[in-house]
Amino acid sequence: MTASTIRTVLFDLDGTLADTAPDLAYALNRVREEKSLPDLPFDSIRPVVSHGGMALIKHGFDMEAEHPEFNHLYRRLLDIYRENICRKTCLFPGMDELLDTIEDRGLNWGVVTNKPAWLTEPLLDALNLIERATTIVSGDTLEQRKPHPAPMHLACEQAGSQAEQCLYIGDAERDIQAGRNAHMHTLIALFGYIGKNDKPQDWKADGSVKTPLEVLEWII
Repeated sequence: MTASTIRTVLFDLDGTLADTAPDLAYALNRVREEKSLPDLPFDSIRPVVSHGGMALIKHGFDMEAEHPEFNHLYRRLLDIYRENICRKTCLFPGMDELLDTIEDRGLNWGVVTNKPAWLTEPLLDALNLIERATTIVSGDTLEQRKPHPAPMHLACEQAGSQAEQCLYIGDAERDIQAGRNAHMHTLIALFGYIGKNDKPQDWKADGSVKTPLEVLEWII
């Protein structure tokens, strides 16, 4: 990959573009509080965030999706999260400058996430990013979700780029799989929600970055 080949930079949302873990942890602990359970430590919740709300319920209540209470707890989690969607969420340090530089260089950027649109769009709006993103593909935009390549291909189409002109950045293995399945270039966001049992070195990405600003080395 050379810098000149990249026209579009695409981001996963949770754990890559924005640090959403504080608000998702808050929501999970409020659900636990409603069940007279104590708060879980933030450090135990943070690595789970990239895997979505169902994974949070499994983690927070030690139950599988087949449990009769699971769907109720999951819906309650999302309701509380929606009410507190940008309570403490912010962009990762350096992300503002990265987005500014992408735009200043005449490139464009967007988001491909498995988060549903009714959560994705209010969050990006609260972060003042919804008008800046060239494309926003949420988890329910199509029938398929990451790691399926269809959401990635839609983002390419909306951004006006070919897959080989896109760089996808994420912090979960499914992100890298999605990018590779779509024949994009891929980077691992090591600053995101990497769990202690994750093995990003085995994900076959083109590279990894420890900070958002390191992405610039791959596009400029």
